[in-house]
Amino acid sequence: MWESIARFVLKNKLALLIVLAAITAFMGWHAAKVQLSYDFTGAIPTDNARYMSYQHFRKQFGEDGNMMVIGIQSNQLFEEKLFTDVAQLCAQLKRIKGVENVLGVPVAVNLVKDSAAGKLQPANIFIPAATSDSSQLQFVNYDSSKNLFFSLPFYRNVLYNPQTNASLIAVRVNKEVLSSKQRTVVIGQITAVGDQFGKAHALEMHYSGLPLIRTQVSDRIKNEMKWFLIGSVLLSAVILLLFFRSISTMLLSLAVVLTGVVWSMGTLQLFDYKISLLTVLIPPLIVVIGIPNCIYFLNKYHISYLETKDKEKALVKMISKMGIVTLFCNIAAAIGFAVFALTKSPILKEFGAVAGINILALFFISFILIPAVLSYLPVPKLRHTKYLENRWLQGLLDKLEVWSLNHRTLIYGVTAIVLAFSVAGIFRLRSEGFIVDDLPKTDKIYTDLKFFEKNFKGVMPLEIVIDTRQKNGLRKNPLQTFGAIDSLSAYIAALPETGKPLSVVEGLKFARQAYYDGDSSNYGLPNSFDISFLSSYLNTKPDTAAGKANTMSNLLTSFMDSSKQKARISVNMADIGTKRLPLLLKQIQDTANHFFDSTKYTVELTGASVTFLEGSSFIIKGLKDSILWAFGLIALCMLYLFRSVRILFCSLIPNVIPLVITAGVMGWAGVPLKPSTVLVFSIALGIAIDITIRFLVNYKQEQQGSQRSQAQLVVETIHSTGISIIYTSMVLIVGFIIFCFSGFGGTQALGWLTSLTLVVATFTNLILLPALLISSIRKK
Repeated sequence: MWESIARFVLKNKLALLIVLAAITAFMGWHAAKVQLSYDFTGAIPTDNARYMSYQHFRKQFGEDGNMMVIGIQSNQLFEEKLFTDVAQLCAQLKRIKGVENVLGVPVAVNLVKDSAAGKLQPANIFIPAATSDSSQLQFVNYDSSKNLFFSLPFYRNVLYNPQTNASLIAVRVNKEVLSSKQRTVVIGQITAVGDQFGKAHALEMHYSGLPLIRTQVSDRIKNEMKWFLIGSVLLSAVILLLFFRSISTMLLSLAVVLTGVVWSMGTLQLFDYKISLLTVLIPPLIVVIGIPNCIYFLNKYHISYLETKDKEKALVKMISKMGIVTLFCNIAAAIGFAVFALTKSPILKEFGAVAGINILALFFISFILIPAVLSYLPVPKLRHTKYLENRWLQGLLDKLEVWSLNHRTLIYGVTAIVLAFSVAGIFRLRSEGFIVDDLPKTDKIYTDLKFFEKNFKGVMPLEIVIDTRQKNGLRKNPLQTFGAIDSLSAYIAALPETGKPLSVVEGLKFARQAYYDGDSSNYGLPNSFDISFLSSYLNTKPDTAAGKANTMSNLLTSFMDSSKQKARISVNMADIGTKRLPLLLKQIQDTANHFFDSTKYTVELTGASVTFLEGSSFIIKGLKDSILWAFGLIALCMLYLFRSVRILFCSLIPNVIPLVITAGVMGWAGVPLKPSTVLVFSIALGIAIDITIRFLVNYKQEQQGSQRSQAQLVVETIHSTGISIIYTSMVLIVGFIIFCFSGFGGTQALGWLTSLTLVVATFTNLILLPALLISSIRKK
């Protein structure tokens, strides 16, 4: 059958090339329209309880992850000259298109009692003076304003830390901007304004918050992947040129993989997917996985041409012999990726579907493009096939032959020792991830985050929603409800991982202080006596005269829903990682259940920090499940291909061992299990099984009509496939090593761990697999 297919391809090569070019042009047109995704909730299924809870929270209270913070630390901060410049910095930030609000010490407000109107009126603490020169900002009664600010506990450790002289400016960015490519521009403008201020005053500026972290990390990864794609293409080109000593052969191979890259990007657009932090890996992976197809086809063509001295016969033999091998190799590699589509995580489903489809498409691209183009090219010259006579490689294959025939006991013994060492390392594996753990400890994003954790206990948002289960429930028993919120807030504030919580209770304390003419000793929760006097001042209805709600109204309503059924506690916390975060959340939940009667209240923890934990857990669990699916499906393919349980076990063992060794190395090296590292196992399995399939298919082909002994057939298979296996393994290893030059720890781990797995898989398939085959034959 495959010989007939080979003749069909060569007979209709021009038509097939035209069809291939048309499809590539169509895919390229769509690839040009693919967009970058800025949605960071895609790791969680939309029917997940945590996801739905978070979306419901966002609908009721708005975004919790669109606040960027700027930090300044100076013991001269409240000297009037520097302070007025900070005020001008706040004004500059407010003028940036896409910035909704800016909150900092210079623009902080106080509440002033208006007895005649029966309201608490907002008033700027620092009042600009009218001057003829608008560029020279001055404040009226600056010293008294400064003292007033220090008398307001509401802002203490929120905008200013008096112990460390650190000040914070909060910049709220429009959520539509954060969901578009414009976010990079806006975040860049904010940091540029801040840097200009820092340079003028010789101050180090600190930036953090989810908008900045997500934007800068995404942009860095996108740029890295672009360079990695270029690097993988160039490295592949160099290796191909060194192997085959032919520019035309090199260009043909690059045409195959670049066509695959265009198809993969086109598939993203056709499926209405965007480039995410996972799908951005697909183009360089297509290059790395596609090159072996080219090497195996070309290697078989050169061997066949040397045997027949006839180009057409060599091409027919290449297609008929390597067609089924390459098909099943690509199916196995595609399975290694496609199993991600069986998980519940949307971002993994997209990655798995696009990668799986396009790795399989690589077979059809190479199956058509390589034979068709080779038929138009001149016959290979002597220098093009010289690599087949490499003395060093032939000597290595001779040693592999000796080991397989005469030293199987030693092979099994060394394998057992390495496995024992690896299993011991697996018990040391831990699963933990941080929002910025892929960044070097010296990276500014990381060091700035630690600045805010040191001075303000962090910037990662955690939201707590208290549901009274009835409309106007917050008004029916306010002292009890607000007292419980205050107790829970005090408990959270005392934790080392969490900052000062903000809630309606803090607003009421602020209001009580204002009611008592700003006396800081009265900053506290209103009692039954106070509440009767305060009630008229806590009107949260819009001010019809002004046409908008006053500041007190905004303060209270931002922490209560419109029906007054739910209250919100907003907490900033440190990036403590997925291992400690569940323990902290349980600790807070248990304490909340203690303060709130479960028969009357429901307390729910949500926010970006909780969804990050849930997303990481889903990805890790999905990747673990995908490995099992990959093993099962690949085993079925191997059983169908070879129709032998004996060969099935012989094929799986050399591919399980590299994964065990890699897991053991991770344990001993202290590399945690997280989305970027768990990804290694399914990818490596799908690629490593490629070596096994090529070896075993060649072994079965050698058996057909042969009178030689089974052991001799294994030895001949080592020599006939060994060179191409070593060459392709080198390409794959070098292709993944390029990821080690990333600035992200996860990408680096993906590079060296996958390379390690492939190195071990090459040895197990060229040493252990032949030994297993010979042992199983003799036992039989």
